[in-house]
Amino acid sequence: MQSWSAPDVPSLPGRGRPLRLYDTATDQIRPTAPGPTAKIYVCGITPYDATHLGHAATYLAFDLVQRVWLDGGHDVYYVQNITDVDDPLLERAQDTGSDWVALAERETDLFRQDMAALRVLPPKDYIGVVEAVDEISDTVAKLLADGHAYRLGEDIYAGVADSGHFGYESRYSREEMLTLFAERGGDPQRPGKRDALDALLWRGRREGEPFWESAVGPGRPGWHIECSAIAFNRLGMGFDVQGGGSDLRFPHHEHSAAHAEALTGQWPFARHYVHAGMIGLDGEKMSKSRGNLVFVSKLRGARVDPMAIRLALLDGHYRADREWTGGRLPAAETRLATWRRAVQCDRAAHGQDLVDRIRDRLADDLDTEAAISAIDRWAANTLERRQAAAEAQSPALVRNAIDALLGIRL
Repeated sequence: MQSWSAPDVPSLPGRGRPLRLYDTATDQIRPTAPGPTAKIYVCGITPYDATHLGHAATYLAFDLVQRVWLDGGHDVYYVQNITDVDDPLLERAQDTGSDWVALAERETDLFRQDMAALRVLPPKDYIGVVEAVDEISDTVAKLLADGHAYRLGEDIYAGVADSGHFGYESRYSREEMLTLFAERGGDPQRPGKRDALDALLWRGRREGEPFWESAVGPGRPGWHIECSAIAFNRLGMGFDVQGGGSDLRFPHHEHSAAHAEALTGQWPFARHYVHAGMIGLDGEKMSKSRGNLVFVSKLRGARVDPMAIRLALLDGHYRADREWTGGRLPAAETRLATWRRAVQCDRAAHGQDLVDRIRDRLADDLDTEAAISAIDRWAANTLERRQAAAEAQSPALVRNAIDALLGIRL
């Protein structure tokens, strides 16, 4: 699958700070400890509608992870999937009278345009489920052969007990898991399952649905196993970060980790499980099912500067659920204009000090609010002291730092 074009990332003097991130599995902010190449997998979209601000906020959070690692001297191996065949996509295609393949292609292309406009660093491997069916079915076949999966009619399920660690990632009680499983695509009430929480690995052929011939028979992949296979086959076990929105904490990340751990007999799947908060509108999570979406493409079509959209979404901690209110975008546009005026000054104060503060704040669990506040203070000070003697290179240095670390081009 083709990714989107990569923005230029300016190089900064010195070396960035080691990144500390909150890990859902341990309920702690812990250091990430990548080797020369940091490895990250972020779950991608199901392309049955355009990119809304909740999507954008999630991908911006993991864009910052990449930027902090790059500033710290690491290469980054970033993998992202696209769930380009799944029940929600097929249902939307049927409801709209669309061809499901054309719908997926159209919305994936729009997502790529949105990510490029927001200056999100692209994955090195951008993998659609359709192109990965063979490797996913081979993974299911191995789980079946090793006794970690079982057939139920034409379908294949994974046993939750087979990883030996099921539940460690989300830390939910069984009662909470059962509730969320039913709400988020699971089938806890299906008769014949060994455990109500067992997840579908392979959906056997159904009349009127797309299917592929495979090592385990005709059908198509389940949701969680796609990420297990795609991530493991490219990053191996124990990669640095598995990321996504907080709604993926369970069941998706729990099951995808369990499948890979059962497959390999190794633990853990990822060393950090990192989840971005939800964006709300009118007091409710922004979601397609509620119909309360604000689309990035429509804001762009209304000639809103994508850097203002990015800045508005970064003005809040990535882990926090937050509201998209009427004043959020105008405030970001005003702030962006102020920063741009400040970096136009011939002489500006204390640029390296500001770079150090931005680095410190982002390295501390991506504290964008504190980083933005530091830039606000710098900009105000610069605009007040236009004629003061100061560092001649500060404007260029600050411009490059805001670009390299926050992804905002001034």
